[in-house]
Amino acid sequence: MVNKLGLNIKKHPKPYYLQWLNDEEEIRVKHQVEVPIVIGRYEDEILCDVLPMEAGHILLGRPWQSDRRVLHDGFTNHHTFEFKGKKTTLVPFPPHEVYLDQVGVFLIN
Repeated sequence: MVNKLGLNIKKHPKPYYLQWLNDEEEIRVKHQVEVPIVIGRYEDEILCDVLPMEAGHILLGRPWQSDRRVLHDGFTNHHTFEFKGKKTTLVPFPPHEVYLDQVGVFLIN
């Protein structure tokens, strides 16, 4: 995916090994890439570690939450933060939109 998107690969400042991705061997994480994302009006670049995988997801986890000083409301699952001087709130799809998205993806495959 990194190559297909033409993203610039950087050497990881602190390479490390992962075992949990497969049962066979450890995988050395030695590269990173900045991935541009757009969620509604929110546009950002997320620093991601590069690994060989069959599927790809960008997980906006602890590093992103810390870097952006994100406040998470565990009841509503809303993530609120300030970015480029504007308050932004990310909200999950309602269940019916998740269903429609899944059906649409299933029909395309």
